Amino acid sequence: MYSPTDPRATLPGGSAPRSDDPVAAFQAFALDDLAPSEVSPAGSATWYVRGQNFVLAYTRAVAGDPLVRPAAVQHHEYVLVLPHDGGTVRIDHDDAGTAQLADRGIAVVPAGTSSLTAAGDLDLVRLFDIRTTDLAQLCHNAQSYREPHPRIAQLQPWPDPVGGPRIRVYRNADHPISPDRFGRIFRTSAFMVNFGEPKHGPRDPDRLSPHHHDDFEQCSLTVAGDYVHHVRTPWTAKLSQWRPDVHAEIGSPGVAIIPPPTEHTSRAVGDGEHQLIDIFSPPRADFSAKPGWVRNADEYPAPDRVSGG
Repeated sequence: MYSPTDPRATLPGGSAPRSDDPVAAFQAFALDDLAPSEVSPAGSATWYVRGQNFVLAYTRAVAGDPLVRPAAVQHHEYVLVLPHDGGTVRIDHDDAGTAQLADRGIAVVPAGTSSLTAAGDLDLVRLFDIRTTDLAQLCHNAQSYREPHPRIAQLQPWPDPVGGPRIRVYRNADHPISPDRFGRIFRTSAFMVNFGEPKHGPRDPDRLSPHHHDDFEQCSLTVAGDYVHHVRTPWTAKLSQWRPDVHAEIGSPGVAIIPPPTEHTSRAVGDGEHQLIDIFSPPRADFSAKPGWVRNADEYPAPDRVSGG
């Protein structure tokens, strides 16, 4: 699946169990082609897209316009992602105090009343697991999950963070890229976020990495450049479930929801900078089992069944 120099080549192989359950459809969303799901009085525009276990909120935030989550609906922690350098977001929490995230990285915001305020106009992303029930109906693809897809594993949250709830900030700049690991991976009890290293120019079409996941859904968020997502749905015994191959070109910002066990790979096309952020819910056990890959594993422990920490 991977070239010998790709760190993922050391991952254990998997084989999707034989099943005649239907495979969920690949979904792609070029956000600029969609009307925002909501716009604040100050003008911050938010698009909501979901997977089976999570809701992604992509916001073009107006400077000084707080994005508030009240305790009445926010019963679990959520994740703030800053996809670009050059911006700062202040995080205020009624119980956990104040912190800030500057430049690319993530912050984990505890349950309870909180607000996020951008110092300047910028794009930010929030990730809410599906236990946060007030946002799912706002998603552009809400109807795709009227019933759970049987091939996708349900969310079983991993252990709570060491030391209890607090605002936790992880900046990409504090975790330099290393050839010994894949990307910059951060974990919570419900999410895994992997920042790919920005690339310049198109990907070599003779060095792709088609692969599949047995039972977890992948969300690929395009934050710079343009990508083509190549997706092949495996055949089942039921001809009615077969689908043609997909070659979906998605610019930035864009969201691709890749269901298991489809064979897939992504190819950057065109000049300039390209970057993907991959999101998984629940966290991936295979990445978590690789020592050193998860940069905050000391704060978010893996279950006993997952080795490597």
